[in-house]
Amino acid sequence: MIGAFAAKLPLATPGELRANGVLGLNRRNLHYVQGENRRALYPLVDDKRQTKRLLESSGVATPKLLGVIEGERDADSCLQRMADAGEGFVVKPAKGSAGKGVTVIEEVLANRRGRILFRTAGGDLLSLSQLRHHLSNILSGVYSFGDRRDSAVVEEVVHPAPPFTEIVWEGIPDIRIVVMRGYPVMAMGRLPTLESDGRGNLHQGAVGVGIRIADGAFAGGQHKNRFISEHPDTLRPLDGYTVPDWGKMLRLAARCTDLVGLGFLGVDIVVDRERGPLILELNARPGVSIQLANRCGLEARLAKAEAWAEAGDAEDAEPADARVARAQAGFA
Repeated sequence: MIGAFAAKLPLATPGELRANGVLGLNRRNLHYVQGENRRALYPLVDDKRQTKRLLESSGVATPKLLGVIEGERDADSCLQRMADAGEGFVVKPAKGSAGKGVTVIEEVLANRRGRILFRTAGGDLLSLSQLRHHLSNILSGVYSFGDRRDSAVVEEVVHPAPPFTEIVWEGIPDIRIVVMRGYPVMAMGRLPTLESDGRGNLHQGAVGVGIRIADGAFAGGQHKNRFISEHPDTLRPLDGYTVPDWGKMLRLAARCTDLVGLGFLGVDIVVDRERGPLILELNARPGVSIQLANRCGLEARLAKAEAWAEAGDAEDAEPADARVARAQAGFA
């Protein structure tokens, strides 16, 4: 079915990619990740507990923290508390990456005999023991950087707002904004699919949709190395939509640079139908597939943002609002 409205990405030589300003992984790692981000600051974004504390203490909107599970005893008491509350929640590794280990519980079900089931965003039903086993895997470090022992973060479930609810069948879409020295340079929507089990991770089969910095309008997309114009599950078009509160999102993303001190940053934002834009996570190593979603190379935009930042001295740096205005005027 996808073949009816998808086209394979054309092949190109390394020279052609460079000529079109496409940022490769090696240059991303050497020039931007290592050159712009001090390793001493990585824990602020690599550890979701620290990120959450930093955002909340700075008054930045983020999904509410319901609990932190540090050990096996915490797991049992926290799961029982979530079951008693009867509401959805999200479990994620504190030091996980690429969406691994994240489980979204949309609903808690219980019968008269006291049996409890947890319905995931992908529609699966997990027993208490199955979810407990998943938490054990998180704590043992299965999903964390370097396979080191980890903690689990429990957050409230975000309820997506239009237009995302008109496009996706299930799951929680989010928006990735790449920020260079405080200037938003490129953005994409990550839309869950049945294949991605309700998650927004592109490597697991989610759809990436280009979003124009200037106005927040959708502009086509990609799925599994194919350009597409419709969502593979719902067949809804991937253009004709505009992200709500787009200016607020860009200002949130720009402000995150000031909070964590990283020059090259990926900011992940969700739009809750009640609370509006919320910062979901921060990433010191944002991927390069955002270029496919936007059908545009990232290199020239990063260079332009560098030039803007270097044009003024540190004492006269532009505030977040001015950086956003410059980016919206400078990038399509």
